Amino acid sequence: MNTVSRRCLPLVVVLIGLISFTSATEAADWGTLTGKFVYEGSVPTPSKIKVTADANVCGKPPALVDESLVVGKNGGLANVLVYVRSRKPKINPALTKKPEKMAEVDNKHCRFDPHVLALFVDHSLLLKNSDPVAHNINIQPIGGVHLNPLMPSGQEVKHKFTRAQRIPVPVQCNIHPWMKGYILPCRNPYFAVSAADGTFTIKGLPLGEKLEFQAWHEKVGYLQAPKWKKGRFKMKLDKAETDLGTIRLPAALFKK
Repeated sequence: MNTVSRRCLPLVVVLIGLISFTSATEAADWGTLTGKFVYEGSVPTPSKIKVTADANVCGKPPALVDESLVVGKNGGLANVLVYVRSRKPKINPALTKKPEKMAEVDNKHCRFDPHVLALFVDHSLLLKNSDPVAHNINIQPIGGVHLNPLMPSGQEVKHKFTRAQRIPVPVQCNIHPWMKGYILPCRNPYFAVSAADGTFTIKGLPLGEKLEFQAWHEKVGYLQAPKWKKGRFKMKLDKAETDLGTIRLPAALFKK
């Protein structure tokens, strides 16, 4: 090793140490919130959809069913939206970067897939039609740009919302009137939709900042879980991993 290399080595070590320290410090600034929604009661059997158009495609198995209340075998409640309602939370820079893959809504077997979607309003949305028949995607956000493109088979359309919304925007197909879904363009990148087993995860939340969260479900709107007035709750994350545990929701709540 020459003299120059020996002189530079300590500087390189210091720089690597600074980078590692900075990364560790940044990681310590953000946390993750998890939880699980459980429907308490007999698991409801979803009603079958009456196919009134393109029965040769839409009427094929598996049979289409009402997706307004999707409950798993163990009571896990899917499609609950949880998002930060606070107006100006501290934003994790990593979550504002353009994602490797855009959020997507597909017309698939004459239904919207996924049924409920959330995305950061600064990011783009990809609308697709994987069916062999035409659809249209009718989205009418409040105060934003309306969208209603005809979607032939194989068509793709990119869209960017111009305004965040307080509650999810309905998505409909006028050709197949039973098709319905929801999209929420959020003002910040803190949101999640509960999975088939009722679990949800929101990553990159600012530690030490009191935040107001909103929970929403298609069947009831603002999801008034125990002690959640209008589906809202406030909390301050003070550790990297925070688990709300199981949020139990009585069946009667969804029959109002």
